[in-house]
Amino acid sequence: MCKVLQIPRSTYYYEAKERVSEDLVTSDVIDIFHASRQNYGTRKIKVELKRRGHIVSRRRIGRIMQEQGLVSSYTIAQFKPHAKSCNESEQTNELNRAFDQEQEMTTIVSDLTYVRVNQKWNYVCVFVDPFNREIVGFSTGSNKDALLVYRALASIKVDLNKIQLFHTDRGNEFKNKLIDDAVKTFNIQRSLSDNAVAEATFKIIKTEFVKCRHFSSLEELSRELQDYIHWFNSIRIHGTLGYESPIDYKQRHLKKIV
Repeated sequence: MCKVLQIPRSTYYYEAKERVSEDLVTSDVIDIFHASRQNYGTRKIKVELKRRGHIVSRRRIGRIMQEQGLVSSYTIAQFKPHAKSCNESEQTNELNRAFDQEQEMTTIVSDLTYVRVNQKWNYVCVFVDPFNREIVGFSTGSNKDALLVYRALASIKVDLNKIQLFHTDRGNEFKNKLIDDAVKTFNIQRSLSDNAVAEATFKIIKTEFVKCRHFSSLEELSRELQDYIHWFNSIRIHGTLGYESPIDYKQRHLKKIV
């Protein structure tokens, strides 16, 4: 055939090799995309491809995603934060926006949001460690109240005496006797102000977990959220952590200390 077309035989081998390479890359792009729960875009897929030995441009990844009909959750319009009502607590902002912590579990931040469950609003509360953006505690419930926050705090699986600072916004769910008594028990200092880390985490949760999902019961929401948080902490790579998962980032940090 090469003789008939009057082209060098080397041209055929080069094109054949390129086609196989393209197939391998396409296969890995599809695999990475679905393993990310249809959340990763070209930037994170590029990082994961590099770990698999493929050096691929974001433009090429974008072309493959378009050809394969792969649309990231982040491509669709995202949730916009809503202004929250707050109390007039005199508690100061002890954290002072120092969200980049050098040690794990010295500071925790928290926030809550609403999720549609069987045509009714239910709520999710999470606690985040700013050190590695890990979700360290969470709870779900049908009421947006102090008990929801208290159960999330109680779910944290480390010694609460280690925590020095608890930072939230000024919502009544956080500033009340039940939560005040809980943090005093462990000598945790309070801080009330804006809550960028927790709000950023909830933006991720809403985009990757809540959007386009229907939960038929609170039990289903709790079960699916627990599974998502495991993926979020152990597998999902975070740009703010140098494209590592929160758990990998923490383990690497601990190795440096040892």
